[in-house]
Formats: sequence, structure tokens, C-alpha cells
Amino acid sequence: MKALLQRVSEACVTVAGRKIANIDTGLLVLVGIEPQDNEQTAEKMLHKLLNYRVFADEQDRMNKSLTDIQGGLLLVSQFTLAADTRSGLRPGFSTAAAPAQAEALFEQMVVLAQQRHPHVQTGQFGADMQVQLTNDGPVTFMLEVQ
Repeated sequence: MKALLQRVSEACVTVAGRKIANIDTGLLVLVGIEPQDNEQTAEKMLHKLLNYRVFADEQDRMNKSLTDIQGGLLLVSQFTLAADTRSGLRPGFSTAAAPAQAEALFEQMVVLAQQRHPHVQTGQFGADMQVQLTNDGPVTFMLEVQ
């Protein structure tokens, strides 16, 4: 599983002209699910997302996590993160999980997140989404778990 996390001062997702999710200070996370991913992988990734220290402490060092600051978590499924880009000029998607598997695992991850964190929003799986954000820093990290 891959996750591109971005520390944001605000972010929102719009589908067909209607805003379906928004957060203030927190993390916008694009999630790429691969065929070998399972509930255990989702658990590991969620633990990392909630506890990864990317927010400033009193000395302006990245020592606080999303849990520490009680910020918003906006999870957006993003199958293109799992693309094979090693050769050629067109991405291949055989390295991404099948839509049914990815949707089920993404939904499991969302439920787990909602059980563990008070401020969780999501995009809409499989939809044509417009994602807007103000990247704070900018701070962006690619996380991977197996």
C-alpha cells in the first residue's frame, strides 16, 4: 500500500460540482492499493498516518502527529499511485488492485480511521473528483507499507 500524505491548512473534495468532504489543518492522504494489500496492511498504514510526526512542536520541529494535534484526516482513493511507471511513456495499472478489492479495503481503512480518530473525511471511490488543497510547508511524504 502506498500513501502520499500532504500536510495541509485546508483541503476539500468536490464531485460533480458538490463539495463532499473538507478539512482544515490536518492531512490529505491519497491512498494507492496494490493486489497484495489486505486488512493488516491497511492497519499498518493507518497507524503510520495517525502517528507520523509531521506537525511542528513548540521548537518548530516536526515532532507532533495528527493524533497529537487532533487535526483532520481526508482519505482519497488514488489508484494511479499504484501504477507501474518504470518503463515507457505510459503508466501501466497491472500493479494496482482490482477495483472491487481496492474499494473493499479502502472502505475498511475508512471505518478503522473513524473508530480511531475523531475528524475523518473521504473522497468518493471511483468518482471523478476535484481535490483542492493548501499544502502547508509544503510538506509531502510518500509512505509505503507491506
